[in-house]
Amino acid sequence: MANIRDIRRRIKSVRNTGQITKAMKMVSAAKLRRAEEAMMRSRPYAGKLEDVVCALARRAADGTHPMLSEREEKRVRVIVVTADRGLCGAFNSNLLRASLAFIKDKADSGAEVTVDIVGRRGRDFFKRREFEIGKIWIGVSSKPEYEKAGEIADHASRLFLEGGYDAVYLVYNEFKTLITQKITVKRLVPFCREEVQTAFEEEFIFEPSEEEILRTLLPRQLSFSIFQALLESYASEQGARMAAMENATRSAKEMIDKLTLHANRVRQAAITKEIIEVVSGAEAQS
Repeated sequence: MANIRDIRRRIKSVRNTGQITKAMKMVSAAKLRRAEEAMMRSRPYAGKLEDVVCALARRAADGTHPMLSEREEKRVRVIVVTADRGLCGAFNSNLLRASLAFIKDKADSGAEVTVDIVGRRGRDFFKRREFEIGKIWIGVSSKPEYEKAGEIADHASRLFLEGGYDAVYLVYNEFKTLITQKITVKRLVPFCREEVQTAFEEEFIFEPSEEEILRTLLPRQLSFSIFQALLESYASEQGARMAAMENATRSAKEMIDKLTLHANRVRQAAITKEIIEVVSGAEAQS
């Protein structure tokens, strides 16, 4: 049985850990507020831009733009967006498990799959497995910037337009609530014409031509889709970390209560033992 000194030492250690998790929860709460504001500001623009591009893509004839060309998916690129840090519950593990299932499903259908990774957690996960790894971006998911999203978009479009790959997919966590994230798999290129139910179905006259508008909007829509995914993933990460740290702080308090009760019992048992020894000694002398 542990002595009272060991138990008190453990109580102090757990209390220090609880203070750290409480501080991390407060930091994540502040980051979540800013991340959620940025994400909510960009959602309307991202949605309307996708509506307009989808309406134009549906009206466009085949061959209007190379990023609309459907091909048999023999070679596929998958971009997986994870966090750079842990301590956020099942945020990374659930996403990586879903990514792994999606990649295996594509491989089973006969496609050759290459994985591009955003975030340290994804890099560490896929490096331990037998997958072909392409490009890796570190520090992007923890600080979403449109310029970095544009870099990823240029990479994805170049892979498709040069004919090296027949499709590029994006896997990320979409923010729903503080403790809820939705794992989303989105095909970036070729752009899916039937993916979005848009309200822009009326007959409009476009100036300049629809083809020229598509040439301008498709690369912008691709960049902003990736930027929105980075914002959603970052907000989801902070929400998951805040919830995980709150649970850890609560568990630390419960453990301290149990250890304190155990310490009191050990102390009481030691005092009782000493009293019995004193009484026994006094009786022996009498």
